Amino acid sequence: MTREKKIYIAGHNGMVGSAIWRNLSSRGYTNLLGASSKELDLRDQNSVKDFFNEHKPDIVIDAAAKVGGILANNDFPYQFIMENMQIQNNLIDTALTSQVEKFIFLGSSCIYPKFAPQPLKEEYLLTDTLEPTNEWYAIAKITGVKTCQAIRKQYNKDYVSLMPTNLYGTHDNFDLKTSHVLPAMIRKFHEAKENNNASVTLWGSGTPMREFLFVDDMAEAVVFALENKLPDYLYNIGTGLDLTIKELAATIQKVVGHQGEIIWDDTKPDGTPRKLMDVSKMHELGWKHKINLETGIQKTYDWFLENEGKYKENKL
Repeated sequence: MTREKKIYIAGHNGMVGSAIWRNLSSRGYTNLLGASSKELDLRDQNSVKDFFNEHKPDIVIDAAAKVGGILANNDFPYQFIMENMQIQNNLIDTALTSQVEKFIFLGSSCIYPKFAPQPLKEEYLLTDTLEPTNEWYAIAKITGVKTCQAIRKQYNKDYVSLMPTNLYGTHDNFDLKTSHVLPAMIRKFHEAKENNNASVTLWGSGTPMREFLFVDDMAEAVVFALENKLPDYLYNIGTGLDLTIKELAATIQKVVGHQGEIIWDDTKPDGTPRKLMDVSKMHELGWKHKINLETGIQKTYDWFLENEGKYKENKL
């Protein structure tokens, strides 16, 4: 893989896309290509074709998606299934017809069945029903995985799908209405600390177990897939380690320096009891995460503090 290859990162302004861009830049890749959503509407097939015809990328990394939490998935199921399929279908098909030599498709662990055995193995895909609260997004991502698999089978192209566990890190979303559990906790503990160490109320019992991967480790996995020809079509990306939500809260509380009480509101739902990825396939190939959870939370909190003004203006 030469450093002069033109690499298009779809979604390069997002948390994952920007981490991939930083990683490639630090390694000396000099021909990176990105376009904001204002510059290129990935839902529009003709616009995507025109973009590829103009820029002629050699490699495409698809880190673009319409994302949101349970509420958004529930309220806008059509947009979540249709817009995500439009984005990925336009990118995958245009890459194929434009003779793009390598395509890396990024998805989510939600593609696996709700009641699949733990830890989640790649072969559990399509073996049972999905989690109803995000099945629209999951189905879209599954079609992306299977489309890339079909291209590998029919055209022998190096198209591969990477499915990350719960991601967090710098450039995360800290809006309490739409953010995921880890960045939401960081903001809650921080604001409670600023408010004379007021108590913090968290949803559920704290007993469910979750796995978290720092976004820079995800970027490392993408670059690993870029620089190596992976023999299979689908790989889980995670730490292979999980912890309870109570343990997560205690770790974040320690990093933030909050000294107040944590109140668990067990009238609120817990969600799936456990969701752990089996990452043995990537470990066997030579990739493994490097950043432990406490270090990653500290890096994320440091970035949050540097950008505190943005979230106060409801822009973060």
